[in-house]
This record gives sequence, structure tokens and C-alpha cells, in this order.
Amino acid sequence: MNAASRTSIDEARPRPSVVDRSRLVEGPVVIEARSVSKTFHVPDHRVDSFKERAAHPFTRQSSRELRAVRDVSFDVHRGEFFGIVGRNGSGKSTLLKIMASIYRADAGRLRIAGRLAPFIELGVGFNPELTSRENVVLNGVLMGMTRQEARRRLDAVLDFAELAQFADLKLKNYSSGMMVRLAFAVMVQADADIMLIDEVLAVGDAAFGQKCMDVFRARREAGKTVVLVTHDMATVQSFCDRAMLLHDGEMQYLGDSEEAALRYYRLNFSGHVGGEPAPDVPDVNVRLVDV
Repeated sequence: MNAASRTSIDEARPRPSVVDRSRLVEGPVVIEARSVSKTFHVPDHRVDSFKERAAHPFTRQSSRELRAVRDVSFDVHRGEFFGIVGRNGSGKSTLLKIMASIYRADAGRLRIAGRLAPFIELGVGFNPELTSRENVVLNGVLMGMTRQEARRRLDAVLDFAELAQFADLKLKNYSSGMMVRLAFAVMVQADADIMLIDEVLAVGDAAFGQKCMDVFRARREAGKTVVLVTHDMATVQSFCDRAMLLHDGEMQYLGDSEEAALRYYRLNFSGHVGGEPAPDVPDVNVRLVDV
């Protein structure tokens, strides 16, 4: 490949955005969490049939406690892009579902000001036997829109997902890529003050993924509040004003997103709690500025 063609390809590639570290989040608090805790009771032996229950009618089920979230406190300000990171099983999704009122906290206090739109899993509520046109209206109603409002936004959803020509095709005939594009397009049409997002920031191919990133960049510049749960530290470093690191349900760090990402990597690769590197792991702190 010659130098001219290489230069043209480099110019065509979208450059990663870097969050403005001088941007101070001083707006009013829209999410206030104080000492939030959640415990699940996991049975040691699962009874799957009536026969098994009838054979042992007096057997008491034993269970163990799983403390998914332990005494977590934080604030999120209006217009802030707030990240929640941690290893699998650290309590990130549980905390997000408590904020979305899917789970009720066992202890603590949680206050939210503004219209909330939770996006825990793309495609929830879709009916494969219905067309995409019908599913868009149905899903919009499930997200709190009126039926008329959902219909008005139908064209915008299909255009964003690049699926207008498949509007009358049943979802069971869609590919997985088409499905997530449609679900994401429905998601971004929700006009909410606060968005709770669990691992669904960018979907599809590279071009559509860039379009998704542009949408969230525009939401951020418009002053919308976004709480993002993710394992993608590049996204955390590029978008988040602040981030919180969870481990075994406890908050290990709250502050600068760069530092939160670094501690996440240390926690994963050193095996030490609290983000401190192991003695045989070098403390490397490198940030890619540009390529």
C-alpha cells in the first residue's frame, strides 16, 4: 500500500473522542444513593418438579446469602455521563436495576429526579411474530410513550436503524444484527432526562457503531444524564465525566474515569482488591492520546 492511499484511509477513520477533563459537573443532583444494599437468597438445592416436592414434603430448603450490593453511596449530577465498572458479579447490573425500580433495595435510600429510561437489555418486549412496524409502536408504549407519539417516531426509528425497506417483515425473519439495530433505534428515540444503559452503547457493524457513538455524544452535549454500566474501558475514558469501581458489591473507587479504568485493569490482572498492583505486576499507567 502506498503512502497516499494509507493517508486517505487514515483520514476516513473516525478518531476516538476524548472527554474534556476540564468540564466540571456542577448541575443539581438527579440521582442520590445513600447506603444502598441488596441481598439475594440463593437456594442450595433447587426443586424442579412436583414429584420431587411430593417425595420430600418436609424437607426444608437451605439457602445462602449473596450480598450483591453493599452500602453503596454516590451522587449523579444533571448532564453528567457517569460510568459504573467492575468485574463480573461485582453488583453493577443489580445496582442499575435498583435505580430502574426493577429491584427494591433492602436498605438505604435512593432518590431520582426526572424522567427515567432504563435500557437493561436490547430487544426486551419484542414479539417475533409481529412486524418491525408493530414492534416499534409496542416497544415505544412500553417505554412510556403514548401510542400516537410512538407512531410519530416510527419513521425516525426505521431510518436510524436503516430498516425502512423491511418495516413489514416479521421479526422472526430478521438477522441478529438487524434485531439489535432496531432495538437500539427504538432506545435512542426515548426522550428521557436520565438514561440507564447496561452494555448496549454501540451495536452492529463499525459504521452503525459510530452512528450510535455520535448519538450519545449529542445527548451528552445536550445536557442529558447518562449512567453507563460497561466493561469497555475505552468508552469509559472517552465519554464518562466520572466513574465508580465496584468489587464484590462494594464501592472501591469513585472519581476520575481515567483512574477508574486503570484500577479496573489492575483489579483484573493483578488479582488484588482495591486496585493496588501485585508485587510482580508492574504499575504501568499509559494513556493512548492519538493514533
